[in-house]
Amino acid sequence: MLVKSLLTPLTLKQLNQIHAQLIIRHKPQIFNPLLGVLANSSSPRNALLLYNLMLYYPFSHNHYTFTLTLKACSVLHAHTKGLEIHAHVIKSGHYSDIFIQNCLLHFYVVEHDVISALKIFESISSPDVVSWTSIISGLSKCGFEAEAIRKFSSMDVKPNSATLVSALSACSCLKALTLGKAIHAYGLKRMVDNNIVSDNAMLDVYARCGSLVNAEHLFANMAKRDVVSWTTIVGAYAQGGHCEEAVDSFKKMVLEGEAVPNEVTVVTVLSACASIGALSLGQWVHSYIKRRPDLVVEGIVGNALLNMFAKCGDMNMAIQIFKMLEHKDIISWGTLICGLAMNGHGRHTVQLFSCMLIHGVPPDDVTFIGLLSACSHSGLVNEGSMFFKAMRDYYGIIPQMQHFCCMLDMYGRAGLFEEAEAFLKGMPIEAKSPVWVALLQACKIHGNEKMLDWIRRNLLGDENVGVGTLALLSNHYASSERWDDANKVRSRMRSVGLKKMAGCSWIELDTRNDMLNLDLCGGIRRT
Repeated sequence: MLVKSLLTPLTLKQLNQIHAQLIIRHKPQIFNPLLGVLANSSSPRNALLLYNLMLYYPFSHNHYTFTLTLKACSVLHAHTKGLEIHAHVIKSGHYSDIFIQNCLLHFYVVEHDVISALKIFESISSPDVVSWTSIISGLSKCGFEAEAIRKFSSMDVKPNSATLVSALSACSCLKALTLGKAIHAYGLKRMVDNNIVSDNAMLDVYARCGSLVNAEHLFANMAKRDVVSWTTIVGAYAQGGHCEEAVDSFKKMVLEGEAVPNEVTVVTVLSACASIGALSLGQWVHSYIKRRPDLVVEGIVGNALLNMFAKCGDMNMAIQIFKMLEHKDIISWGTLICGLAMNGHGRHTVQLFSCMLIHGVPPDDVTFIGLLSACSHSGLVNEGSMFFKAMRDYYGIIPQMQHFCCMLDMYGRAGLFEEAEAFLKGMPIEAKSPVWVALLQACKIHGNEKMLDWIRRNLLGDENVGVGTLALLSNHYASSERWDDANKVRSRMRSVGLKKMAGCSWIELDTRNDMLNLDLCGGIRRT
């Protein structure tokens, strides 16, 4: 009964009762089991309270006490308390205990304190497999994947499956396909049982390295597949541009019932639908979500649905999803703003931006990309200039290439070439291909040959210019029957070995909304 009552936050009365017991029977074999229960409970902070009481009685705790309390610190991310316990360990003379050292190592890894973790690891006279696994995992999770691989290579004990998974995770981030294959082969040869976790880790390596054939082969031959396996293969197809296969895999997952899709699976397949503008497939996924009471259209799922409908051009449905969201974060607002801009609803984009500010949501750099794009496509030059200035001066957002590109596109579409040239010359960063493409398109629309020649002089002197930009410039000259200039550009393309790849597009017919139901601020609750 006492233990059950301690699984919730302790009251002052309960603390006094425990204190009384400590005075009478201050032995570790009595209180360590209770400490273990508390550390593993839903209220691990109680373990720290008990530990504080035990410190008053020197004979009430031993080395096992420290390991249990450090576990509670790791769960709670109680960094200061962990440092305090580290000091207690050293003072008590228990530091040489391998179990305590491993607990300290795990604590610092959880806290992303790589330097302290490495110091602990280096101080261990004979690191065991737990020590090695902790440091490899910690380095990998904290962005030091190459160092994690070096540690793995220098192991002087036999790794276990958890070690291999940590090493494979590092390979995945580094896109080290050959090394990943070698580690996986070692696991298959040395480990007794096929480990689904290591297979999933290797599947992720194949996915990130773009090795779809190997990913498909491994997936097909896995003895057992879980939701992580299915989500990884769906993601592999999506990342590789095979979005139809990604959706087909998701459908197969649902129909076969081997694993139940989770939020990550759904978000991955919705992203695939958005990438190819496959509205009908996205609608099928939406209908599946509605059949799952445990999948709530909120958070990442809600934002993914919103993004899918926006990119597929169904803005009425996108707005409906947006209004359904209980909590609208900056991603929700930014996605709808960019969606409206992308689908030609410039003034509505500005209206939604105002609504966002009214609701107290500060814009980010992505929000301004959508906003400036809307101004560009709707001819709102004054508004666009005002937003760009506010972004930089009021919100403190440093303009990136996409922001500059939107501004130049806006000036170009409006035929304001002098303003465009002045803006371009005042840019603090070197112009990239999208900027030149925007200006070239404007020159074509307005027939500005003078600007076209100025762009050509800049492009032909740029070694990093893209093939698409040069091809566009050449085509402009050809359409004006300026064959000599067109040939000069083509010669430049041939001299550096540039060749334009054929483009392709995916469209679905009859998916546009004739009338957009845009009562954007109506019915939106303040969050």
